[in-house]
Amino acid sequence: MSKSLTLRRPDDWHLHLRDGEMLRAVVSFSGKFGRAIIMPNLVPPVVTGAQAKAYRDRINVASEEKMTLRPLMTLYLTETTDPADVLASHASGIISAVKLYPAGATTNSASGVRDFDKVRPVFEVMAEAGIPLCCHGEVTDPAVDIFDREAVFIDRVLDPIRRAVPGLKVVMEHITTQDGVDYVSGNDNIGATITTHHLVINRNHILVGGIRPHYYCLPVAKRETHRLALRRAACSGDARFFLGTDSAPHPDSAKESACGCAGCFTAPNTMSILAHVFEEDGALDRLEAFTSLNGAAFYDLPANEDRVRLVKRDEPVTYPTHIAAGSETVTVFDPGFPLYWQLEDPA
Repeated sequence: MSKSLTLRRPDDWHLHLRDGEMLRAVVSFSGKFGRAIIMPNLVPPVVTGAQAKAYRDRINVASEEKMTLRPLMTLYLTETTDPADVLASHASGIISAVKLYPAGATTNSASGVRDFDKVRPVFEVMAEAGIPLCCHGEVTDPAVDIFDREAVFIDRVLDPIRRAVPGLKVVMEHITTQDGVDYVSGNDNIGATITTHHLVINRNHILVGGIRPHYYCLPVAKRETHRLALRRAACSGDARFFLGTDSAPHPDSAKESACGCAGCFTAPNTMSILAHVFEEDGALDRLEAFTSLNGAAFYDLPANEDRVRLVKRDEPVTYPTHIAAGSETVTVFDPGFPLYWQLEDPA
């Protein structure tokens, strides 16, 4: 059995860093990644190029000198987004993508899109310029069961958008279903991120034996059959599937409440969990594609030249159960099994 694995430095194509004290508390846990697509759902959201640049500056100030992480910024799409600002922000290197949140779909998404006809001009200029659209792929219709929202989004929203603007490059983020896997596998000019936690939990983890808030995320974890479909896609080597952790830190006081918020904080142990998953599925030779190659190719960026090493220890690797964030704590995602792989930079 292999005891070490060297691969190009991984990227995270979907990351929440928050702002202020939380940003300063969590940014170092993504410090061994090369690049990360940074989510714009702050309060207030990052809706202009000037705001994206200011947020990038705050991230860089919070980052430690030894970190390799390069933040790739996004704009939060609203019904008043200016197409000219999107183009200028992308042309100047401030943003790498635009993020679509259907209004009310997830954390801080109240400013999202309700009428998709109003953002058609933005989609058209994005298609012409090759700017990717990152989609939170869920409808928010209260008549739709929460476990069906991704499948319905594909039929009602995503497929009509792609038919109306066929040149638009789309990332279907954090897919959670066989439906998502099948749609991405059967189409061109579309990719999908898969999170670490959706590879290891299903909906039973949230509900069996009591409500477990630190496994609650949006999109919510689905049936075991869907989790296995995600594992097959991630481990397949198919270039349309790549890592986006959706690592989403929340204060424990907000998670462990009568109306707990959604999100799993996976940044500290993501690569250890992924190595476990890929080894378990006999696909360690395809881990580099998922973490380091496929996403870069989709975003038309070169793969990172430098390498990292995953070393398998004889004893379990330990991670903190919580981290401090100002006066609050944040719970680190627990995969429910011991981790033996540890990420390190080569000497």
